[in-house]
Amino acid sequence: MIENTSLADRLRARADQLGLAPAHVAEMAGVNRSFVYDILRGRSVRPSIGRLADVARVLKVDREWLIHGIGDVEGPSPFVENPDDAFVAIAHATPRPAMGGGAVVIEDGDTPGRAYHFRQSWIRSKLRASPKQLRIMHVAGDSMCPTLQDGDAVLVDMMRQMPSPPGIFVLDDGMGLVAKRIEHIPNSDPPAVRVISDNTLYPAYERTADEIRIIGRIRWFAREI
Repeated sequence: MIENTSLADRLRARADQLGLAPAHVAEMAGVNRSFVYDILRGRSVRPSIGRLADVARVLKVDREWLIHGIGDVEGPSPFVENPDDAFVAIAHATPRPAMGGGAVVIEDGDTPGRAYHFRQSWIRSKLRASPKQLRIMHVAGDSMCPTLQDGDAVLVDMMRQMPSPPGIFVLDDGMGLVAKRIEHIPNSDPPAVRVISDNTLYPAYERTADEIRIIGRIRWFAREI
């Protein structure tokens, strides 16, 4: 909450909200970088009021809001009363459709940038992921049944591209984008993985690390009933 925040907290939160790095804030305000960084690091006991006014102008807030947390902020506040109530938008990816069981396809009517919303606290504490590196995709086919079914929405963490531990990933296996279970083959030379379908009608196959490109690990899914 705003009354429990410090000058450094408010400066950092507002700059992050506006997508400004501390160095950019300093440059736009016409102050030394050390002035901004000293505040953020808690090294500035009595920062110049005049320079704080310049920083506040760049951040589009009242100087008193920056100093004491009281005053106006242009647009929404970077703080919310209950962080659990804050949702973040996750973009819907639109990769090229691929034929075959388990392919990741675009859904009719989807457009690039369509967003799905998730609770921010869940993404950070449970998934330990960055919202910017998550994408929503849809799967087609029955090769991953019963785990994943045709039309399921999946949440893909593109920062997790190592098949250790084993899990379900979106990958390009050389024939197109597919959703499959992947496990590393121990002691393989060159390094290789086994690509597995949960539906036993589809046989597993092996690929070397150079033959595939892992897009990301699937962390969550949803379906209509």
